[in-house]
Amino acid sequence: MKARVPKTGQGVNQAGMMKQIQKMQEDMEAKQAEVQETEFNASAGGGAVEVVLNGAHEVKSIKIEPEVVDPEDVEMLEDLLMAAINEASRKASEAMEKSMDSVTGGMNIPGLNGLL
Repeated sequence: MKARVPKTGQGVNQAGMMKQIQKMQEDMEAKQAEVQETEFNASAGGGAVEVVLNGAHEVKSIKIEPEVVDPEDVEMLEDLLMAAINEASRKASEAMEKSMDSVTGGMNIPGLNGLL
């Protein structure tokens, strides 16, 4: 069985559709740039370790309270850093996803996941 493709006629304005797609792409790029410049904070250990990273997932700063620096327990400090970095990264990813959804209206656009 062959699928029937509707004929394009006066009702379908391909040039208008292309303009809409181009506008959506420009909006997405602007939103991406906005989120990439945004800073996301996360802490672990009740604030003992704080990490700030941007929407591009680049670590901008790490703050460590002196009392958690214990040469006998480096693993704990490593775990706190990892937890804070992962949480800040999750926040950045979530913000990017929400930003893209605001532009696309929640449409599932093939290839979009590669941009996030």
